[in-house]
Amino acid sequence: MKNICFRMSRKALLALVMALAVAFPALAQKITVTGTVYEPEGEPAIGASVEVKGVQFGVATDIDGNFKLQVEPNAVLVVSYVGCDTQEIPVDGRTNIEVHLATNTVAMQELVVVGYGQVKKADATGSVAVVKPDDIEAGIANSAQDLLVGASPGVVVTTNGGNPTGNADIRIRGGASLSANNNPLIVIDGVPQTDQSSAGGTNALSMVNPQNIESMTILKDASATAIYGSRASNGVIIITTKRGKSGRPQVNFAANWHVNTARKTLNMMNTAQLGEIIKKYGSPNAVAMFNQFTPEEGGLPVYDTDWQKEILRTSFSHDYSLSIGGSLGVVPYRVNGSYTKNEGIIKKSDMERVTVGVNVSPKFFNDALSVQANVNGSYVNTNEGNNGAIGGAIAMSPALPVRYDFPTTGSFGRPMFNGYFQTTKSTGEYQENATMNPVSTIEEQLQSGSVYSSNGNIQLDYALYWVPELHFNLNLGYQVSKNNWQTVVDQNSAMA
Repeated sequence: MKNICFRMSRKALLALVMALAVAFPALAQKITVTGTVYEPEGEPAIGASVEVKGVQFGVATDIDGNFKLQVEPNAVLVVSYVGCDTQEIPVDGRTNIEVHLATNTVAMQELVVVGYGQVKKADATGSVAVVKPDDIEAGIANSAQDLLVGASPGVVVTTNGGNPTGNADIRIRGGASLSANNNPLIVIDGVPQTDQSSAGGTNALSMVNPQNIESMTILKDASATAIYGSRASNGVIIITTKRGKSGRPQVNFAANWHVNTARKTLNMMNTAQLGEIIKKYGSPNAVAMFNQFTPEEGGLPVYDTDWQKEILRTSFSHDYSLSIGGSLGVVPYRVNGSYTKNEGIIKKSDMERVTVGVNVSPKFFNDALSVQANVNGSYVNTNEGNNGAIGGAIAMSPALPVRYDFPTTGSFGRPMFNGYFQTTKSTGEYQENATMNPVSTIEEQLQSGSVYSSNGNIQLDYALYWVPELHFNLNLGYQVSKNNWQTVVDQNSAMA
């Protein structure tokens, strides 16, 4: 009996020794890794997940962002945190690792800027659309409203016949009134804007350089009235301008050149074609009047005027933008300036704009107090060609000249209509029922306006120390403008 027990003890001992021999090398292959995970702002990341890739094992960081776990020397750590990019960190035999997380840009795009701050798209009430100029090549736009064309369903932008002043009709989900103003409310950096006067046909959007816009948020439905009141009943367009970022100064310069021309003109009859129609279908008086401009009757030489060509042109426009951003100590800043010269395809129509802007965005008391200060100024000078000339160019007979080919004087020996051909009565006075010479309506009339405008604000946001989720926010803003508009008609003109 004793021999049997002794043999069993030896077997048990041998098995134990073999198990320990296998276990010791396995334990010897693992190492203890400690480390700290930091948020993008440099603060410890509390509750970040640190897992071992390929193994269902991991830990969470403590209140100081620290973690500790045992892994194999060649293991890979997977670190994830809400709002940040997931990172894979090879251990490579290290026993202490620091992990600095980066902001998840995809997650940031899920935020929407609204009138009272930033909210997640899932939490936003009402219909909201966001337009980012950097995503749609802002350089091809001369005005901020050009960025809205086709950018969002329900937003209709109707330009004013290619008018270079940049004025347009913007309707969000159609018009709500037959007689009242249907324009949406424009808010720039938290300051609601009032429409400019008719000086140059400018609006608040035309006073902003598209290169200086960070994002445009469109509040489409009536829920915006809870923020801005009845002014928001036609929708709201919130513009956020670019801001300075901490770090070394960065200089950005952009230059754009544009050639503008009429894409297509109407195919009109020439003099010969018009003569055939008049002689075939016209009355005797119409035929007699037309024959005054044919050599068969011994009258004026035959003219073949392309009136659309006479009032339109191929124009050249250019735009320049310069910005400098960085930080002075703990104060991020951005200074920008731009110059735009936009010529229209109608002769004598153009728009000249100069904008400047400064903003600073410092933070104090461990980022508990955030300050945003913005000052923007702009000068816009416009010259509007007479759009009525377009209709006149279609109605005017090609058999008529632009100017008289012979000296023509009226009373007191003054040139009649400054040499421009006009249809007259038998008394020599201008025939009011006739089509006015479209070239003279452009050349003899100057419609010009200028707008000096400035807006800015200072916004203070303070997060309470004992309740960080509770913020006190104060926003003070201003808008001032000076508008001039004049119409000058040449002496002796048929329009005088």
